[in-house]
Amino acid sequence: MVRPREFDEENVLDIAMQCFWDRGFGTTSVRDLADQMGITQTSLYNTFGDKRALYARALEYYLAQGNRARIKRVEELTPTEAIEEFFKGIVEDSIADKALRGCMLVNTGLEIAPHDPEFRKLVAREFTFIEDFFRSHVEAGQTSGAIRQDVSAGQLAKMLLSVLLGLRVLARSRPQRAVLDGAVQAALAVMHI
Repeated sequence: MVRPREFDEENVLDIAMQCFWDRGFGTTSVRDLADQMGITQTSLYNTFGDKRALYARALEYYLAQGNRARIKRVEELTPTEAIEEFFKGIVEDSIADKALRGCMLVNTGLEIAPHDPEFRKLVAREFTFIEDFFRSHVEAGQTSGAIRQDVSAGQLAKMLLSVLLGLRVLARSRPQRAVLDGAVQAALAVMHI
């Protein structure tokens, strides 16, 4: 007979996410994870698989709470307001990140994706999701006349994605509001928002 789990899976997944986000994949050991999660290594393996599988689950958990939730919150705003609010949330999160952890997605893109095709695909999928959000809102803003039309929506979306990724990296070393807001305001000005 299989024993029932004696832990809350979502809670321990959140703890694993925090561990990986704080230390990265390479320097976080299975022992560190099990200790922080308050479970045995055997329970960790039985529930989540190996460290790599746990990282993938933790990253998906992070994504659901991060950009995906942020995009869902701004979807009902006007196109320009949605883009502005999206970036305001990024700036606020970056300033509040006293540990300078940055973005777990960007960290994964830098640490793991270059060496792991599955993570490279996952990171690319998420960047495409964010770029699609920008593109659809830019297109709507161009239709309403709120966003310039002499540059394609695709090009402006790529610029916004690049600004976002730059912000996430910049915030790890210069998380000052003036620096981050300055970068966002320059990007929005290019779009004539």
